[in-house]
Amino acid sequence: MSLLSPSSPVLARVAATLLLGALGGFIFDLAALPAAWLSGAMIFVAVGTFSKVPTMIPDRLRDGIFVVLGVSMGAGVRPDVVERVSEWPLTMAALVVVVLAITAATYAFLHYVGKWDREAAYFGAIPGALSFVFALASDRSADLSRIAVSQSFRLFVLIALLPSLISGTTEHPITAPAPQATPDASEMAVIFLLCIAASIAAVRLRLPGGWLTGAFFMSSGLNAFGVFPVALPQWMVIPCYIALGCMVGARFGNTNLSMFMKLLAASVGAFIVGFGISMIASYLVSQAFGLPFGQVLLAYAPGGLEAMTLLSFILNFDPAFVASHQLARYIGMVLLLPIVTRIVLGPRQTAGA
Repeated sequence: MSLLSPSSPVLARVAATLLLGALGGFIFDLAALPAAWLSGAMIFVAVGTFSKVPTMIPDRLRDGIFVVLGVSMGAGVRPDVVERVSEWPLTMAALVVVVLAITAATYAFLHYVGKWDREAAYFGAIPGALSFVFALASDRSADLSRIAVSQSFRLFVLIALLPSLISGTTEHPITAPAPQATPDASEMAVIFLLCIAASIAAVRLRLPGGWLTGAFFMSSGLNAFGVFPVALPQWMVIPCYIALGCMVGARFGNTNLSMFMKLLAASVGAFIVGFGISMIASYLVSQAFGLPFGQVLLAYAPGGLEAMTLLSFILNFDPAFVASHQLARYIGMVLLLPIVTRIVLGPRQTAGA
């Protein structure tokens, strides 16, 4: 039976999955929870999957999601941020050491203490770049349920608790960042044509996470050089967050509540290890260069470019410093992770291998 047939059971399962995810995202958004549309969709679909609700997201839909997310993530590579990356070479160098230390220590904890397999421990240990990590992991058929718990718990704690850890009881004025320009219809068409072509090229070159990676680099180049603004409107990005959350939540089919609690316990331990290293490194760098501790911690925290930059506005720190370090970390990870993944985990196994 055709997937597009109205009576297709596959289409019904996909529709039910997306509706469940949209409900979860909407409720989380009303509650103002971190990464609401993605985490809400993931949790609601995961609970539905626990309860034996037939959920699924087809591979073709997944690939389309990754293209749109890749385009959207290029919006963070703004010319003003790129220009200021060179102003802090020593703190950038320290950032490289911190990322490597966090990844290695968290991987060791998840693999040797949590008893996770190598692939799940590796992807669960990568600090940040949530969408890209999911893209890489799904290419290798890794256990997304473990990775999702580890990555989502870290993001939740950073966004929910980091402001309190930094500011204590001090009140800081909120300064909203300037809204980014969005492309018009003709620019949008050109952007997506170029990004889809880049994604197809990346997939044919067998780059891990090719659908997202190709679109991201094309989008970043267009935005960084001022060719087009690539900040996508929320009505286009939010459905992708929902669908990505649904994709991850649907992978909990082989996980029961007891197993989930074990995954959560391992994720809590891994977060403590990684965040402890981040705090120590941030303190040392702040002392060495005379920078505010909270500003360095936001720059080094694996919480995502948009979230950490927004927190820097809220807490009255230098947003350019935070955004530049977060951007450098993210671009470095997108550039190097495909290579490092092949070195650490070996080449991707093809279907039927």
